[in-house]
Amino acid sequence: MSAAVPPRVLYVTDLAYEAKGRRYCDEDILFSSRLRRDFTVATCHPADAARLMGEFDGVVVRNSGPVIHYRERYEAFRDRALADGVRVYNPLTGRGDMAGKQYLVELSAAGLPVIPTVDRAEDLGRLPDADEYVVKPKDGADSIGMRFVPRDRLGDIADLANLRDLLVQPRIPFSYEVSFYFVDHDFQYALHAPDPDRRWQLVPYEARAVDLDFARKFIDWNTLDHGIQRVDACRAPDGELLLVELEDLNPFLSLELLDETARDAFITRTAVSLRALLS
Repeated sequence: MSAAVPPRVLYVTDLAYEAKGRRYCDEDILFSSRLRRDFTVATCHPADAARLMGEFDGVVVRNSGPVIHYRERYEAFRDRALADGVRVYNPLTGRGDMAGKQYLVELSAAGLPVIPTVDRAEDLGRLPDADEYVVKPKDGADSIGMRFVPRDRLGDIADLANLRDLLVQPRIPFSYEVSFYFVDHDFQYALHAPDPDRRWQLVPYEARAVDLDFARKFIDWNTLDHGIQRVDACRAPDGELLLVELEDLNPFLSLELLDETARDAFITRTAVSLRALLS
């Protein structure tokens, strides 16, 4: 009897994208090469995914860069994948950054531990007092379009009359950022940036039970059965964690910072998750 044919996977990545403090190409060369132990893998640029995906059993979206740079082609890929029933990893039903940052407004209004966020001028009074505020687009990534506004200038910005596509948050003097990485609903590892000004200079973080309880609130809220998610949080002045982002589209994983055992365990767990989705 012949051996079973490995599932064919289209691995979507922009190897040439120059991310701040990260090397997409190194991570995806490593990740895709390891997946070849279990799958037949071909890589492509995100702009080509819609055209090519019909020849594969599934699509893995990895370090494909901010969607804002190729919005029309991403929407074409998403619409076609949903219409044709293409299996995409992560599934296209994510409620976090995959759908824009509106979820931060909704979670904030619901009283969850999120940096206070509003998207209407009439709601600015709900934000706590701060020396500066952060104004950023709902479909932004990599700090694209983000700006800092002093408290006495917040009401002077013309576009605040109709925020719609913008978010406003207080600029919180947090002590550090920390990221929790999950495959499906299983916690894998955590990394943190001790220096708030050096977001991508990360070191291992020993997650406590209370930290994981915090992170799992958002993993459970997102209801993705399969996929890789990164919960980004900051340690507020009162010591509590607040959600910064829920990355569920193409989270960078900082695999090069893990020891070999942790890295192998993560990729092995991802392969199990991906195989389950494809089956």
